[in-house]
Amino acid sequence: MFTGIVTDIGRVRSVRQTDRDRRYEVETVWDTATIDLGASISHAGCCLTVTEKGEGWFAVEVSGETLSKTKLGDWAEGARVNLERAARLGDELGGHIVSGHVDGLGQVVSITPEGGSHRIVVEAPAPLHRFIAPKGSITVDGVSLTVNGVQERRFDLNIIPHTWNATTLGALKAGDRVNLEIDMLARYLARWQETA
Repeated sequence: MFTGIVTDIGRVRSVRQTDRDRRYEVETVWDTATIDLGASISHAGCCLTVTEKGEGWFAVEVSGETLSKTKLGDWAEGARVNLERAARLGDELGGHIVSGHVDGLGQVVSITPEGGSHRIVVEAPAPLHRFIAPKGSITVDGVSLTVNGVQERRFDLNIIPHTWNATTLGALKAGDRVNLEIDMLARYLARWQETA
């Protein structure tokens, strides 16, 4: 489990195709001596397992299924990646409860400066858009955010300067794809209503 609070922007240092899967090596400022093999780390909102590590880097392997359902398949050497280590019991829950399971790909429609902040409009795929509500939580590329408003399949977000600079969101442009994870409570509430 994660909280959607990014603590490092990693950089993909190598990409290797292995049959249907892909192996990425990611550079980080974290002390990799404190990262266990088998640890779960959120990469742009996608939970991946550490399979190898060295000083200042670690490796993960991504299945063909994950490559087809997330934007991880777009990564090349040099790609910047929002990273978050798994939450531990007793950690501050600064964002919201995030599973690290990407629900779908959204597309950035527009980005508009507003004072010191930026308003980003994202179009969600159907039927995912039904689970996005004003003032609800959503994870975009691994970042816990609050939805400002919803208009059909589009929703908008206000990105404060700290988040803009401390994550990869500041590098987004119109047309970019983003990993989306809807709020876990919304997912289970919708499922309960379907079966009730």
